[in-house]
Amino acid sequence: MSAPAGTPRPVRHFEMPSSLAGKLRVYRFAIARRLVQVSVLLLFLGTAHWGWKALGQPLLPGNLSAAKLAGAIPLADPFAILQVLATGRGVAGEALLGAVLVLGVYFILGGRVFCSWVCPMNVVTDAARRVRARLAVRDVFAIPPGVRYAMLGLALAVSAVAGVAAFEWISPIAMMHREIVYGAGLGLTSVLGVFLFDAFVLKNGWCGHLCPLGAFWALAGRGAQVRVAFDDASCTRCGDCLRACPEPRVLNFNEAARHGFVKSGECTNCAACIAVCPESSLRLALRLGTVPGNRPQDLSQTPEEKP
Repeated sequence: MSAPAGTPRPVRHFEMPSSLAGKLRVYRFAIARRLVQVSVLLLFLGTAHWGWKALGQPLLPGNLSAAKLAGAIPLADPFAILQVLATGRGVAGEALLGAVLVLGVYFILGGRVFCSWVCPMNVVTDAARRVRARLAVRDVFAIPPGVRYAMLGLALAVSAVAGVAAFEWISPIAMMHREIVYGAGLGLTSVLGVFLFDAFVLKNGWCGHLCPLGAFWALAGRGAQVRVAFDDASCTRCGDCLRACPEPRVLNFNEAARHGFVKSGECTNCAACIAVCPESSLRLALRLGTVPGNRPQDLSQTPEEKP
């Protein structure tokens, strides 16, 4: 017999499946993110060290700040270009085009999808989060959530005063990428610093509180089309998604119920919340296909898996 209309659904919590297939399904997004991150690094590595080419041109020379795909498509970090513009110097038209192309792609996919799907630092911060959970480490101090936006403003201000792209000089993301692709060196000490800070000082300290690049992509991603969609009718408020989310401030059930999706630009679309939701109330979906109270067009399952 079904429960009467209006009766609250019993709260269930996520349980890790015992089967290999079940575990792989839970970890499918984490595995996919690692594959994307490794693939991006391999494209740079293969071009720099093994001479990979496409259409007779180097496949992907450069770095995460500026690169060129197959000698034809310029790619540039919009935040790096913004810092250069802040110095008062001009920017080549090709670099501007590359920044527009990258910004357009991430605007569609979700600005901070860079942080969880592309940025190599994500591997480090995820590892720190696991260490922190295993050792039950508590925060040494708290940082207000808006500090990373202040860091963004500071990076632009220092760029204007110093005449250089300030964050590019000290970015642990750039250092990690450079050391992996072009050779290990002292730059990896900054990576170790981020790991220790996240693991033993402040949970999600770098990505969640300080990184100005993450703040930039959070602003750019506010209108993004790929979102974590939310089905309020099936959600029992078990809270498992909140515990899994590396950005817990983004999961606001009341706001998500009103819009039909997680609205915050700070969401990284990492899908950690989707993986642990026992009611399948959270799914990756197109923003334009979401309707509050209805299940949206789903991008996180194959047609065979959909109900």
